[in-house]
Amino acid sequence: MVLCALLAGGLAERGAAQERSSAVADRRDDLSPWGVASGAEWFNAYPQFMPVLRRAGVGWLRGFYEWQIIQPVPGRWNFTLPDALVRTARANDVHLVGVLAYLAPWASADGGTRQFPIKDIRFWRDYVDGLVTRYHADIKYWEIWNEFNGSFAPGGTPAQYAELVREAAIAAKKIDPNAKIGMSVASFDVNFLDAAIKSGAAGHFDFVCVHPYEYLAELAAGGEPAFLSMTTSLRNMLKANHQSERLPLWITEIGSSAPTRPDQAADDTQAVLLTKAYLLSIAAGFERVFWFEARGPSYGKGTDYGLIREDMSPRPSLTSLKTLTDVLGQEPKAAGWLNLGDGIYGFLFDGAKGAVLAAWTAPRHDTQITFDSEVLITAPSGASTTVGAGTPVSISSKPVLLTGLSPRLIEMARKNRDAPYPWAASAAGNVVVARLGDDSQAGALSQIRQDTTVAEQGARRMNFARADKEGHYAYFRVDPAFLGLGAKQVEITAVVRRAKPGEIAGMSVDYESTRGYVGADYRTIPDGDQWTELSWRLSDANFAGAWGWNFRLNAIASPNELLIREVRVKKLD
Repeated sequence: MVLCALLAGGLAERGAAQERSSAVADRRDDLSPWGVASGAEWFNAYPQFMPVLRRAGVGWLRGFYEWQIIQPVPGRWNFTLPDALVRTARANDVHLVGVLAYLAPWASADGGTRQFPIKDIRFWRDYVDGLVTRYHADIKYWEIWNEFNGSFAPGGTPAQYAELVREAAIAAKKIDPNAKIGMSVASFDVNFLDAAIKSGAAGHFDFVCVHPYEYLAELAAGGEPAFLSMTTSLRNMLKANHQSERLPLWITEIGSSAPTRPDQAADDTQAVLLTKAYLLSIAAGFERVFWFEARGPSYGKGTDYGLIREDMSPRPSLTSLKTLTDVLGQEPKAAGWLNLGDGIYGFLFDGAKGAVLAAWTAPRHDTQITFDSEVLITAPSGASTTVGAGTPVSISSKPVLLTGLSPRLIEMARKNRDAPYPWAASAAGNVVVARLGDDSQAGALSQIRQDTTVAEQGARRMNFARADKEGHYAYFRVDPAFLGLGAKQVEITAVVRRAKPGEIAGMSVDYESTRGYVGADYRTIPDGDQWTELSWRLSDANFAGAWGWNFRLNAIASPNELLIREVRVKKLD
């Protein structure tokens, strides 16, 4: 085994959430990161799935009944259903995270449960007061709304969300000074969080929640560095807003679907993604992680996100989760990392029974390494194998858990705990370049979702033949170490040509801005077979990666396909 040289420097905030005392006096709380979220469609099945989750080591369930059920008319409360939920959670030793949502019809703008503005903010205060008064002995954490920035609050603005957060915090803490209020967004919309904090939420929240489904999906194509960067981006945003950089960061929804009927390949893919989701999240400094979801409906597409199928049969992903909790214990802590060689990820954790190394490779980098001690290798399925010192160990893109590492390797990993990850791309200078071809390499600027394009003539051709229209786009991500929130002056350049001379083609750029995702102007590619540079100067960029990407080349208006050979991003600030 060859260990690469360790990088200098430090990230003092990584793992801040793990540095709390192991003694938690509040019975409503513990240090377990193992959570599961439930959607409303199957939420009433909690008496069936909660014991199953607990046997798998899950300590937290995110889910609660909506406002309209609990307070159907002003001044009248119906606690029958939430009372039963709380009793069941208590009986199964599962902590509940309450989600304060949605609107009661009598409080909404249109008589529904989503439309803003709310008729009178005192209705919201009374709702929060009623729930915290009744359940504060069991529930400490309250997440404000579900994906307010998504489709669950039409007409809602960051200022209105800030008001919900602020008023909920004031009302809850009058009753329970130890109550914790969480801000929450769909995807990884740091821009929305930033806007809400600036609009009045500052100082009124205790933890931050994101739902980075897009970042999980990219792990199949080597998206680990991007996933690991999320906590740094969040802490930088908090710091810029004069909020504590040490606020707990949570992932309250993350998941990947699998077919409703058993399918070995697809089920294994979900199990691998679940394993990586928890391991990467804990390693990066997320305090809690909630897989969405416990038991899944199909949503009419023949797939669902559940650890448990509709017929209550377990998926391999549930087995993988139990393997993680068995090997790492209930309160694992990120302890460092090892660079085990090219394309290999290695994360050290302090588990209940000692040090555990989680290891896997980037796609298509399967390899073998040796260790200087006898190690026990546990697969996500729970199967274990003991391998002697010096015996080759096969490492693939499917994570394995290794125990029995030598003190020397454990100490090396611990010394890396606050050092920059070695898998992050270099971002020196003021220009980053992505060269596209048969295998577009990831770097400080990388093409993601490569399946929207096709390799051709040493470049990538937009694949208009795709039925879902995604072949009209080429997606890119910039490493936040090079360009992130606050860097507004940016130039994007694409080196392109028409797929066929004489066939008109062109493109525009969609990008993350201070106003969310917006579009820049359309450019026609000159005729001929020569390569041409098209450039866009942006004055309002604000790259956070809300949907996993920062910008895309957009050929939806192009009558014909085009080729992309190179893309550059230049900082102009």
